[in-house]
Amino acid sequence: MNKKVVIIGGVAGGASAAARLRRLSEEHEIIIFERGPDVSLANCGLPYYIGGIIDARKKLLVQTPASLFKRFNIDVRTLSEVTHIDRQKKEVEVKNLKTSEIYTESYDYLILSPGAKPIIPDIQGIDLLNVFSVRNLVDTDNIKKFIETSSPKRALLIGGGFINLEIAENIKEKGIEVTIVEMTDQIMAPLDIEMASIVHDHLRKGGIKLLLKQSVTALEGDTEVKSARLSSGDELETDMVVIGVGVTPETSLAKDAGLTIGKTGGIEVNKYLRTSDASIYAIGDAIQVKHLVTDQDVLLPLASPANKQGRIAADNIAKRPATYKGTQGTAIVRTMGLTAAVTGTNEKTLRKLGTNYGVCYLHPDDHARYYPGFSEMSMKLIFARVDGRVLGAQIVGRQGIDKRIDVIATAIRAGMTVYDLQELELAYAPPFSSAKDPVNMAGYVAANIIKGDYEPCYWNDWAKVLSEDPMLIDVRMEKEVENIGAIPGAVIIPLNDLREKLSEIPKDRNIIIFCQVGLRGYIAERLLKQHGFTNARNFCGGYKTYKSIA
Repeated sequence: MNKKVVIIGGVAGGASAAARLRRLSEEHEIIIFERGPDVSLANCGLPYYIGGIIDARKKLLVQTPASLFKRFNIDVRTLSEVTHIDRQKKEVEVKNLKTSEIYTESYDYLILSPGAKPIIPDIQGIDLLNVFSVRNLVDTDNIKKFIETSSPKRALLIGGGFINLEIAENIKEKGIEVTIVEMTDQIMAPLDIEMASIVHDHLRKGGIKLLLKQSVTALEGDTEVKSARLSSGDELETDMVVIGVGVTPETSLAKDAGLTIGKTGGIEVNKYLRTSDASIYAIGDAIQVKHLVTDQDVLLPLASPANKQGRIAADNIAKRPATYKGTQGTAIVRTMGLTAAVTGTNEKTLRKLGTNYGVCYLHPDDHARYYPGFSEMSMKLIFARVDGRVLGAQIVGRQGIDKRIDVIATAIRAGMTVYDLQELELAYAPPFSSAKDPVNMAGYVAANIIKGDYEPCYWNDWAKVLSEDPMLIDVRMEKEVENIGAIPGAVIIPLNDLREKLSEIPKDRNIIIFCQVGLRGYIAERLLKQHGFTNARNFCGGYKTYKSIA
């Protein structure tokens, strides 16, 4: 018996579900209702279309209603808004936005893929003509047209999330002065603050004005914004505003239908992505998921999980049982030539949960230093203290960030430990990596901490450390310290001279060792410990980490 499957919403999840279901079954009748004009588009490419890196609008259209019908025999109805779900009759009410016609469509199975909508702050002037958000191609068209016709000189970006960072890079390239206002103390919330601080410094050096711990209280102007009032009392002149303070799941249809909504505000689904109604599945940005690492209920609006969820929902409708095992939050962004990537959980989350975890920092090169064009990256690895299981990672740098975060993301998905990271056999040739890849090095550093071979001192313990009046030893070369900078009060004893200077170091005093990135400090710590200096610790990540957050 043929079954009718109605999908509400296209883009990543809905279009993926439809195509997968057709590949599994020629018998199902499949209908997609999409409120917007485009059924399947590359949302993540929108900032790059604004910047002109993606030069043609049509390149962002992954599929069209015509292509989906021709290839998959899927009935796609764009500019069609589902306004009500009648679960008893198994019908949806649809409004044709082109004709205003209202009609009903029956279903055997329903897949909800409504996505998420931008959070729009409730402030004066938010509805003025030159205030934009970035959700779909229409929004992007409006921004692109405004830039081309009005030639703005200044742009205010409200919110420091991934999309606004990409927007910042792309419109800065067009000669527009960019200011980002973020109400918290950091941009990119998935990063911990010391890693976000590296991005802060880079943006400021690149000419982006970054205003943290501030918010916009009003937008001033008649028909268009001319200036913004800030919570600090300052007023900022601007020619355009882009809102990027986050998104909230589109759950109005689900709530109206009486489906269970989770504590995060997303639609509650089980491991099969089935809602509280056995005939209705939900996928994508609108659903509440389990975090793969913490097992907490979370909202993680990302394109890759939405695509996978669409496939799983289709499998289950086609009687091929499949389960969704959770989202780990792997994400990457490039802004002003710098790349920042995350996977797994971060330290601030684990601290709230009371997890017994460890952290290490390192600053390896993306490939062999003797081969031209190397670039240093900053890595943070988070791991379970008990068994070394990898819990999360954050990497910031110019090159080679994507492949390292992907390796660690794979390790987290596989439940691997820091000891496994040490043993990974990764591709090596001088233009691509080092014989010990940065991922291997992160495993070595973390394992040394767990085994007690390396007793780290961390940046966020610094005030407490200084209160104990330790001896600070900088084991870098004197010229290096002069050129790069020094820690106040540190005694310079280059690593190669340390053995000859042991008599000058007190054994009854706490000792904190510094180098540039942590490696020479670790060697110095091992040397001192074996000579009876049991109170010696190495500053994790070295002066580079210290400087990024000091």
